[in-house]
Amino acid sequence: MKYIKYILFFFAFIFVNQNTFAQPSTDEQLASQFYQNKEFDKALDYYEKLYNKKSPQIFYQPYLNCLLETKDFKKAERIVKKQIKQNPDAPNFIVDLGTVYTRSEEPEKARSTWESAVKAIKMDDQVFAVANSFISIRQYDFAISTYLKGRKISQNNYPFSFELADVYNTKGDKIAMINEYLDVLDLQDSYIQSVQNALQSSFGSDADQKQNELVKTELLRRISKNPDKTIYSELLIWMQIQLKDWEGAFVQAKALDKRKKEEGNRVMALAILFSQNEAYDVAIKAFNYVISKGPEVYYYTNARIELLNVYYQKVVTKGIYTSLDLTELEKNYVSTIAELGKSASTVPLLKNLAHLQAFYLNKTDDAKALLEEAIQLPQLPAVTQAECKIELADILLMTGDIWEASLRYSQVEKAFKYDAIGQEAKFRVARISYYTGDFKWAQAQLDVLKGATAKLIANDALDLSLLISDALAIDSNEAPLAIFARADLLAFQNKDDQAKISLDSINTLFPNHALADEILYKKAQIALKHLQYIEAATFYEELLKNYGDDILGDDAMFKLADLNENQFKNLEKAKELYQQLMEKHPDSLYVVEARKRFRKLRGDSIN
Repeated sequence: MKYIKYILFFFAFIFVNQNTFAQPSTDEQLASQFYQNKEFDKALDYYEKLYNKKSPQIFYQPYLNCLLETKDFKKAERIVKKQIKQNPDAPNFIVDLGTVYTRSEEPEKARSTWESAVKAIKMDDQVFAVANSFISIRQYDFAISTYLKGRKISQNNYPFSFELADVYNTKGDKIAMINEYLDVLDLQDSYIQSVQNALQSSFGSDADQKQNELVKTELLRRISKNPDKTIYSELLIWMQIQLKDWEGAFVQAKALDKRKKEEGNRVMALAILFSQNEAYDVAIKAFNYVISKGPEVYYYTNARIELLNVYYQKVVTKGIYTSLDLTELEKNYVSTIAELGKSASTVPLLKNLAHLQAFYLNKTDDAKALLEEAIQLPQLPAVTQAECKIELADILLMTGDIWEASLRYSQVEKAFKYDAIGQEAKFRVARISYYTGDFKWAQAQLDVLKGATAKLIANDALDLSLLISDALAIDSNEAPLAIFARADLLAFQNKDDQAKISLDSINTLFPNHALADEILYKKAQIALKHLQYIEAATFYEELLKNYGDDILGDDAMFKLADLNENQFKNLEKAKELYQQLMEKHPDSLYVVEARKRFRKLRGDSIN
């Protein structure tokens, strides 16, 4: 019985003490709950108890806020002054005292108190605490005064420029913000990356153009005032690149190149960037600038090669050319190859010249001879040789020498069975079988290529395989598909008028055939080849109207959106089509690009 009493006493002791220990946490929870619900009068009782008995430092701020909200300004003043007295090295508490005077409608007293808080700063680490206190109550001018005091104390060892810029930005004083960012470059050029990072969030192609102009104007003013301070020119070039002001970036880079005697180094790098962004005209100017420095300059040879690549891309990728452009480009290739010589390093030039001659200038014999010569050059890497063989096979196919073309493709396929270039050759062999009407064998090869490691090859194989299977799914009659395949080959051979006649014959002989959408899509491709954008758009629109839910619906929708965006400049229509594509074809390969373009047209900030 005695033991039972001891046990009961023990558990009673534990229970009482648990309640005792739990009480403070319950007070904290209740205080926090009332505070969050803005029931400050109820929260005040708990925070006052916690402040006086548990931890003045932890509960000081919510207790002070409750006093201010309940208008007990005398008590608020008393506890702040107590904190100031106990923490003489923490002038941020003086800021709190000024807040008390503001809330009690004593503005002059508040201002003089805040001024005394700034004057009380003696050390660097006090600056951040005081400035943050001012920022939290939206006293931005006093925060600025605090950082300027910190700058004076540190004797410019740490200028607080980025902190000041943030406050100016919050205030809406963009000019002062810009000057703070730029002034820091007067101290040390190495700050440029930090300045760029800071400007990136506020300025750029998606920002307010007025803000961009402010930065540009200030940079130009500083460059004019102090031309030897080249860091400003470098920042301006960076900014113009962000704005895609390629011409402006080139002008500044050229000036900097001359001033610093860089021998075309910076301009060469920018020219490549221009080319990658399809700013071909300014890229041509930049490469020509480097070339003008003469053969003794390190970048001369590379600039000659890259210049030809830009011209080539304008013609082949963008279809932007006249007959005079083609002949001038051929002359440039011939003269450059004559100057640099025919070697393994210049084979890419030989291959591009052959493509130009065969597919654009109707000089197939010259093109074939040039490629045969390139293939035999000594020390030519095997992959480069294979690329030339594929190009030669393409030309043979275009001239109607189908079986010789198949042989060349097969050589590459056999030599590079497990590589991307071998898979590319295998696809072209399968495509020849499709052109010649051997659809079953072609589809067997295409089904293998659906698992190709190269995504583009796998997609091409899938598309051609689906075309064959869809055309033969309902009707076993291969005649319509044979005519379509012939039209496809004629288009490849640049016999576009004959191709269109063949395509029209399918509709005449086999109305409402499963190939109807493919016929429209092929006609659109032919129209685009000849820069007939309105005609191409008409074909895409007809496809979407009648076959929008079929397999080519997303392709046609994306192409039509692209035409509206980049050719017709009907941006609203383009935005609408991109949105439709995302909604109707969420699994489309075009969705990622469509979303990116839609957001850009909508005005979103794109990183």
